[in-house]
Amino acid sequence: MKAGDLCWVHFPSPGAEPGAAVRRPAVVLQDEAVGSLLPTVLVIPLTLEVEALRYPGTVAVEPDRENGLQRSLVALVFQITAVDARLLEPTTGHLAPAILARIWAALDRLTGRSSGAGG
Repeated sequence: MKAGDLCWVHFPSPGAEPGAAVRRPAVVLQDEAVGSLLPTVLVIPLTLEVEALRYPGTVAVEPDRENGLQRSLVALVFQITAVDARLLEPTTGHLAPAILARIWAALDRLTGRSSGAGG
């Protein structure tokens, strides 16, 4: 998997019984060169809740041929997390370079690597 790939992830469910998970779409944000070296993968969860766009660190993701999405989603960049690589299903599509660039820019703003406001 490489940065910009879309896949389903079985995120551990906090407070639930061990092994319980919530299946959600996510964007991979990890270089494939290190993928084989780590047991985890950096991902950004996606949501159907377009109201989330009011928060900094979010990016709209519209359906297109390359990503294969059926609906508009929001990338919750502020929720970037590392998950066990075994919890990812195979890639279902890939983000357009412009959308991936917006995600990287949102991450830069969240971490103070740029001086822009918003997300």
